[in-house]
Amino acid sequence: MAKAVLDINDRPSNGKWLTLSLQHMFAMFGSTILVPQLVGLSPAIALLTSGIATIVFILVTQFKVPAYLGSSFAFIIPIQVATQAGGIGSALIGSLFVSLVYAIVSLVIWKTGYKWIMKILPPVVVGPVIMVIGLALAPTAVQMASTIDVDGTNTYSFLHFSAALVTLATAVVCIIFFRGIISLMPVLIGIVAGYIYSAAIGIIDFTPVREAGWFQVPEFLLPGIDYSFHITPTILLVMVPISIVTISEHIGHQLVLGRIVDRNFIKEPGLHRSLLGDGIGTLISGLVGGPPKTTYGENIGVLALTRVFSIHVIFGAAVFAIVFSFLGKLMALIATIPQAVLGGISILLFGIIASSGLRMLVEHGIDFDNQRNLVIASVILVTGIGGAAIQISETFKIEGMALAAILGVLLNQILPGKPEGKEAGDTE
Repeated sequence: MAKAVLDINDRPSNGKWLTLSLQHMFAMFGSTILVPQLVGLSPAIALLTSGIATIVFILVTQFKVPAYLGSSFAFIIPIQVATQAGGIGSALIGSLFVSLVYAIVSLVIWKTGYKWIMKILPPVVVGPVIMVIGLALAPTAVQMASTIDVDGTNTYSFLHFSAALVTLATAVVCIIFFRGIISLMPVLIGIVAGYIYSAAIGIIDFTPVREAGWFQVPEFLLPGIDYSFHITPTILLVMVPISIVTISEHIGHQLVLGRIVDRNFIKEPGLHRSLLGDGIGTLISGLVGGPPKTTYGENIGVLALTRVFSIHVIFGAAVFAIVFSFLGKLMALIATIPQAVLGGISILLFGIIASSGLRMLVEHGIDFDNQRNLVIASVILVTGIGGAAIQISETFKIEGMALAAILGVLLNQILPGKPEGKEAGDTE
């Protein structure tokens, strides 16, 4: 492992601090603002809460884990489903309960260790569920990329689809043909290129940007004020089971980050602390109208590239995110991003999510000649992508990705021939 340029507790000079922190902020910027755009939340609030959540995470982990928290893609469909069932407030309430699950799991890990959760969430369960997240969103990405709303009907438009293709092509070029920091910001660069092209072909209305002030307080959504705090079983069953995936994702990120930084973050400061920090970040985000949070692979990539592990740099990026969320002109500009541009970048992102689930299965050597593995993966994929549902009453319904995740966990526990040790998820 190459020597660190700046270790975790090292503080860079002011000039380098500014540059390095901006680098991290731009690495997460595109993905963090994309999620709220897709689910009807405020990009400004998403940006603000990503900064706050990251600072909280740093505090909870005792300034020992250089990770940045951004908007979680795993909750896109659950938020959309919850919103359809009871408005955006329902999704935010569900987000609060997700944070409660994080807190409970972190407490149990603190008392009993973490190996039990690795056995409940082995790759044969988590991999297919991650694939479901990406593949279930595929129709949304294609529709956004190629259609426009004409009198309430989605109508194909090649003009708009061309903007999606430019966005997609730019992101692909960044990933394949560039190295360094550019290869770590394909989402942001792709959106910028798609936006410029969209402006050139005349599909953007800049009126909101001209009318916006330079300084603008983000639009908060507060429980009991902007929406009623009403809990139903459907809300909980749509949102909470996705924690199965995000907790596993969190553990994976901590293991990868630990290898890059040459630390064991699972033991020190402990998985219970990092998971709790993630959960508190999601709690704060949900309380003010932001999407659930997760540690970002993009920023882990920046750490690996620069060898700058300084927690001061991550803290600086969080402060920049908070400041940027109050820039009214910038937020208005983000609001004018055409749906086709978002659709173009979503084609790539949702495909990458699905592919990462497949990669998990390959990396862990999951044997599909084993009928047990074949059954578990098959049931998860078809119930999740097909949108299977169990509905007992108007207020009790579990469907799609959430149902698939629960079925996967149950099948893994019930079916005979459960492997032990590493194949079951033991990473040691």
